Amino acid sequence: MAQQLWFITGISSGLGKAMAETFLAAGHFVIGTFRKPEQVTAFNEQHKEAAFSYQLDLTNPDQIQAVAQSVTDRFGRIDVLVNNAGFGFAGAIEEASDAELRVVFETNFFGTVALTKAFLPLFRQQRSGHIIQLSSHSGMKAPAGFGVYSASKFALEGISEALAAELAPLGIKLTIVEPGPFRTDFAGAGFGQAENHIADYDATAGAFRNRMVQVNGQQEGDPQKAAEAILHITTIENPPLRLPLGKIAVGTLGAKIASVQQDVDTWRSVAEGATF
Repeated sequence: MAQQLWFITGISSGLGKAMAETFLAAGHFVIGTFRKPEQVTAFNEQHKEAAFSYQLDLTNPDQIQAVAQSVTDRFGRIDVLVNNAGFGFAGAIEEASDAELRVVFETNFFGTVALTKAFLPLFRQQRSGHIIQLSSHSGMKAPAGFGVYSASKFALEGISEALAAELAPLGIKLTIVEPGPFRTDFAGAGFGQAENHIADYDATAGAFRNRMVQVNGQQEGDPQKAAEAILHITTIENPPLRLPLGKIAVGTLGAKIASVQQDVDTWRSVAEGATF
């Protein structure tokens, strides 16, 4: 396989780190992002000519534009853009404040969309490339207690479906990756939780929040195997629009499809009756 140039957000830990390491080991060039400047310095010194990194805060529009312009000027192309950076947030919808909701969306949705748009001129100029949007199985089926996070991923999936259709005639591919639980620190230090607590939701949102913390570090998903799967879909002619990763994610999507189909079949006469 010819060397590809990958741009990956959020490579300090978790799946982002696994992707960077896997793609470098496969002989590809990786451009990654970190939030802390000392991480950038250490990464660049370690990898020298094999990789490069930038400091990037997805809530900073000026920084997004500056990084995209620097990549364009310095490297002249991107083969694969991976929008990986983001964070989880647990809490019942009523428990979450407007400020907490907006913080989640600023990174998981608005920042990701802004970065994608910043690189679209380069992709259009190339008439090639592949955009990987890291969503979640919760971006297709929202559990109680994860509604704010799920909403940010539902929004990302919706805009990505439309973008995929807009870019396909230009030779640019897009895949929405929907991981289930993977053995990372996703539910660790960076995991957000609603500050407000309402006892009525203890059996639903509260139980979900507790379960997320309890299983952290014991998830069945292997980050390296996920990275290998993502690498694979960039090598094929017709990659999927959606790629669930892990048995739990496959089950989640299957359950969502079956639930929607059941509603369509059960209420078909009522639904179709609302026509002239």
